Amino acid sequence: MTSAELDMIAPLDAPLPPVPAGEVLTPSQWITFLAIADTIVPAIAGPSTQSIDDLIVQLPDYNNAVQKIQQAVPADATSDAVQKYMRDKASSTPGFKDLIHRTFGDYMRDDALKGIRVVLSALDTRVGCYLLTGYSTSFCLQPVNIRQQILQGWSRSYFSQLRQMAKSFAAISIATWVKQSSAINPVLGFPRAPVHGKPGKGFDYNFLEIPPGEDQEVVETDVVIIGSGCGGGVCAKNLAEAGHRVLVTDRAYHFPPKHLPMSSTDAGIHLFHNGGVDTSDDNSVAFLAGQAWGGGGTINWSASLQTQGFVRQEWADEGLSFFTSSEYQDCLDRVCQRMGVSTKYIEHNENNRVLIEGARKLGFSAKEVPQNTGGNKHYCGYCTLGCGAAEKQGPVVSWLPDAANAGAQFMEGFEAEKIVFDFASGRRITTGVEGTWTSRDEMGGVSGSNKTKRKVLIKAKRVIVSCGTLHSPLLLLRSDLTNPQIGRNLHCHPASLVAGVFPQEIRPWEGAILTTICDEFSNQDTKGHGAKINAMTMIPSWVLPFLPWTGGLDFKLLASKLSRMCAHCTVVRDRDSGQVYPDPVDGRCKIKYSPSAFDKGHALECILGMCKMMYVMGAEEIMVSQNGVPVFTRDPDAKESVGINDASFQAWLANLRKRGLPHPETSWGSAHQMGTCRMAASETKGVVDPRGEVWGAEGLYVADASVFPSASGVNPMITNMAISDMISRGVARGLKEDRR
Repeated sequence: MTSAELDMIAPLDAPLPPVPAGEVLTPSQWITFLAIADTIVPAIAGPSTQSIDDLIVQLPDYNNAVQKIQQAVPADATSDAVQKYMRDKASSTPGFKDLIHRTFGDYMRDDALKGIRVVLSALDTRVGCYLLTGYSTSFCLQPVNIRQQILQGWSRSYFSQLRQMAKSFAAISIATWVKQSSAINPVLGFPRAPVHGKPGKGFDYNFLEIPPGEDQEVVETDVVIIGSGCGGGVCAKNLAEAGHRVLVTDRAYHFPPKHLPMSSTDAGIHLFHNGGVDTSDDNSVAFLAGQAWGGGGTINWSASLQTQGFVRQEWADEGLSFFTSSEYQDCLDRVCQRMGVSTKYIEHNENNRVLIEGARKLGFSAKEVPQNTGGNKHYCGYCTLGCGAAEKQGPVVSWLPDAANAGAQFMEGFEAEKIVFDFASGRRITTGVEGTWTSRDEMGGVSGSNKTKRKVLIKAKRVIVSCGTLHSPLLLLRSDLTNPQIGRNLHCHPASLVAGVFPQEIRPWEGAILTTICDEFSNQDTKGHGAKINAMTMIPSWVLPFLPWTGGLDFKLLASKLSRMCAHCTVVRDRDSGQVYPDPVDGRCKIKYSPSAFDKGHALECILGMCKMMYVMGAEEIMVSQNGVPVFTRDPDAKESVGINDASFQAWLANLRKRGLPHPETSWGSAHQMGTCRMAASETKGVVDPRGEVWGAEGLYVADASVFPSASGVNPMITNMAISDMISRGVARGLKEDRR
């Protein structure tokens, strides 16, 4: 089936809320920003064109670029696809400015936006422009070729602030253009719907509706679970099946399979925390976390790895003997059995085959990754945008329907604001949660403005916080809990990628995302710290922004090669930690984290290993997500028998090792956050006790990845679910005892 035919049967749209009112930039700042974006993603023309708004390249270079791109274009592409691609630029792309406006207005940190405004204003003054560019002419009045030289100079600048600006402007411009452009997908052959996907039927949820009114609405239940993700879903099933009244709430809204997978634009807004644009305070790490009905289980990649033995022992050595007990293994096995976790139905796509076969050729340790696909072969590739087949057995497909069938109730659109307590004889006793419920719009969607808002008090005998690692600690802090451990101990498995371009078409977005893992570099300090190698999702907007930008034509050429790319990433079991805390102005989540020298050393060894795997598997070009490191290009005359001992490749690796992973040149991402409500044997070392109950707050529990004592070192879903299984079974026993 062609890309055009697949586009005709694409999932239903998920309309977005209106762009925020007001201006995030002044008119002159917008002009300068769009001039920067059009330099990063420019319209490209030959020397006969005289426009200062085009990147002018010499005719042989232009013709060579067109020829290279034309050779990679799918047979079903229109005859003018390459010309449209070459002429497309950021500012001419419909929706580009609106998405930037939404990103700046709704999601970007205030301090970061202020910094952007200062730079944009300076670039429109003679003095500021001279200081930043070496020219007195305003940036936007310069020809694109001069603008490109300026941005390239920033990337190489002695001043880290300029290097950071160049990287940040490139990342946001590329990510937004790739999401919005109608020119890139025809060149890649990337379809709106997965080639091997098949629409599935989801569970029909009934959500509580609160009638309009001015007074606070009161709802009563036995257990309220704040969050519908992997921890909350398991808790809901266990407690409902134990005969207790259960109410599951979430700030997000449910989108059934007919809307999935979403487009990259819609998924960023509807399915990811903060529009998918969270960064650490120093901009060193981009954080991706689910904010959907079903939490991270709605957008993860099906990887279902059990907690490693050395991690279990490490946690047990800290006074948490449960983790080396047979009871914990029972919890692990139980959650895997419910989701049909298995390697039996795996079919590797080329991206995963390159990983596992490359590891074999180098003698590296690698294995298949069990999948939570319920006994089905799930060869989709788009699950990070939501699973339209309803085969991935995340909370929405498995745990929450089980809970509903046992009588649980659900409330979407509920923003939990504060846990409520009573105080008696010096004891803090949890009695419920207060928050604001927001209905859907009058058409049953979430994009309209005509919605009902009500203050709601949910009274409960037990409260389980399952808001995720970024938000569970913030809810505790808003509830006047003062344990200094709240929000600390953040671990995030920092990831940096390596990409290889191969001679043949791969179409890497087809097939299951993560079915192999290499653990050769996972124990570099003999204490369980190191890094694993994972296959990456190959959705264009997830890969291209993390590759180095060196120029407009270079970027267009590189992006056009995505159909021939494989990409793998590190999963660093970070020893050193960070912190989440509320913004003092608006209370939003802020993240203090930067990969330490210790952890970056482990990542570097892993990155060098990934490069070797790409080489032995025949990659023609190899690149890392670090500005300033040139692309390695294989000598076509190099002897195959030499393998990774190729002198030019070894010299390139030596240069990479010498450079290390400096900030801000290196791009890092995190899809696994853990530890901010750490489980510990004493209140001085953690937030919750060995049963998951918050120290000093009776009846208040946390059940999500935030309770991990340290980094799990593997995708956290199964560990999260197993711990939540234990916690919720304990809560059920406590409620049963209360009835006696």
